Amino acid sequence: MAWTKILAANTLSPGAREVVKVGNRNILVLNHENQLYAVENTCPHLKLPLKSGKIENGAIVCSFHRSAFDLNTGEVKTWCPWPPGVGKLLSMVSQQKNLPVFPLRVEDGNILIDVPE
Repeated sequence: MAWTKILAANTLSPGAREVVKVGNRNILVLNHENQLYAVENTCPHLKLPLKSGKIENGAIVCSFHRSAFDLNTGEVKTWCPWPPGVGKLLSMVSQQKNLPVFPLRVEDGNILIDVPE
């Protein structure tokens, strides 16, 4: 594993979010209820940003089409249910895909992440 220092741990208070660039990826790092998570900042459906997505039942929900992904595993919980009626058609634009998640840890007051090249 190639751990990369991305942020000072004290910059992410509960509820805070930050997008960091690691290699060629934009990673959303967030603190939800004092637990840190790192996920791709791009929804696998139409490649729209996830930074403003709500957290519901342990999942991040895309603000645009409401696809939901488990914060721990990236598994799809809901695939493109919005807008009603049209969501089903939009879900066919892109096959269901998991959201990439990345391991992270706190060491010496810094958040480190492992992102494959």
